[in-house]
Amino acid sequence: MFYFTTQFSSLVKQGNFDFFKLIVLFAMLTFLFSCNQPTHNKLPRIAIAGIAIESSTFSPAVTYEEAFFGKIADEVFSYYPFLDEDSAVRKRAVWFPTFRGHAMPGGIVAREAYESMTEKILIMLKEALPLDGLLLDIHGAMSVVGLDDPEGDLIVRIREVIGKDVVISTTMDLHGSVSERLAENTDLITCYRLAPHDDVIETKKRAVVNLLDRLESGKGKPAYKVHIVVPILLPGEKTSTRIEPAKSLYSQIDPLTKKPGIIDAAIWMSYPWADEPRNHGVVMATGDDKEAVASVAEKLASDFWNARNDFVFVAPTTTLDECLEKAINSEVKPFIISDMGDNPTAGGAGDVTWTITKILENPTFYKQGGKRIIYASLPDEKFTEEALALGEGASIKAFAGARVDNRYAPPILLDGTIKKIMEGDSRAKVEVVVEVGNVDVIVTQGRKAYHYEEDFTRLGLNPRETDILVIKIGYLASELYEMRADWIMALTPGGVDQDLERLEYKRVQRPIFPLDKNMADPDLSARFIISSDDVK
Repeated sequence: MFYFTTQFSSLVKQGNFDFFKLIVLFAMLTFLFSCNQPTHNKLPRIAIAGIAIESSTFSPAVTYEEAFFGKIADEVFSYYPFLDEDSAVRKRAVWFPTFRGHAMPGGIVAREAYESMTEKILIMLKEALPLDGLLLDIHGAMSVVGLDDPEGDLIVRIREVIGKDVVISTTMDLHGSVSERLAENTDLITCYRLAPHDDVIETKKRAVVNLLDRLESGKGKPAYKVHIVVPILLPGEKTSTRIEPAKSLYSQIDPLTKKPGIIDAAIWMSYPWADEPRNHGVVMATGDDKEAVASVAEKLASDFWNARNDFVFVAPTTTLDECLEKAINSEVKPFIISDMGDNPTAGGAGDVTWTITKILENPTFYKQGGKRIIYASLPDEKFTEEALALGEGASIKAFAGARVDNRYAPPILLDGTIKKIMEGDSRAKVEVVVEVGNVDVIVTQGRKAYHYEEDFTRLGLNPRETDILVIKIGYLASELYEMRADWIMALTPGGVDQDLERLEYKRVQRPIFPLDKNMADPDLSARFIISSDDVK
């Protein structure tokens, strides 16, 4: 560009009005100048990254990198159907997907696993520079060995690579935790508004569209962010949006975000099975109107706090013995029992044998023509190896479960017949159905959640026609919820015990409800968060 400018000036100064040369040089200068100027027609450059898991520190399990099923580069798009190659949203930007891993909830993450995944993200982000935006897709309840607030650590390290000017839009689970450090370093933030989380894709799309709108309009980062700590810590089974008060609490969010000057607002219930200082309720709001942002956040925080005594379990709860008695005497099927304390989709190890031991000790389930049960499930690699060697139809007598979490019961001896062996599931790897009396016990090589009808029918089981269905789960996933004829939740032990007062908290910030039921009302006034790039 300097060469053409010099030549053009020289011709003018010399009085050499070779109009052809002047026109050519002028055209070249105009072209080169336009290439170096920002333009609204230029597509924004947006990266995607994330590590997602919720980790129970009350479980002895440890989660390693292979559990995250990490996706790299274009594989990452598979998480986002609204970013299909021909979709309108995809065409609004130039995309740079890096690394995204998503593990089923479990135990604390090994430090080397966290560092390995983080390093993958940072390397790929550096290669993608310069960037205009980043979609950070996290859960928000990851615990890492020797590291407080991993998501806060992750976003700070990302900022060090991509710089302070890149707009970060963060999408989360409502059971995540938003530390002040995470709030400072993200610009846009949102989370699910439904539990069970039937709005996962909708939420991620909202985070993307909010980011695109801000970049395309030239508005960039919101002028204001409010972060309000609400000292409440509740299990997810008490905060389902199927019932009040969570139903109304969350349903008001969307109308509030339609107010002028508001971009988004969110309520985080946090995660009660990690003993960490950041774990408590949070409300955030973002936007360009200071008064409106503060008003929306304060309303949500106040409504959340005022409803604290109204949160109840989404279904009846009682002891396992009473659950089994009710199920045995019931005339409808399937009668579903949630084995909550070892729920793998909340962070339990999944191999606690306490419940199945109680079931197999009950003589009712050995009577000819008596009630039948499906039990899902126990992970045990050694058991599945032995079953594979024996084959379908063979008798098996081997121990299963309690390899990781044996605090409540030892491995259980399953003495029965192998009804089905299935290989190929990405998480379970090998699934074995063992018939012991009237009980069909599912044993898997790897941890797997049983949330869908197909999870059972592919194993030759009919969950709709069985008398009793016992599943390691809390509130029922949508298909199970629609299938149930009756349902009760058992207060069983495990790494995600629903009775929080039985857990030995040492590090959560006190006072906090319901651990401190008579605590004074907290200060829920708007607290404006200074973005990381404004910190001196």
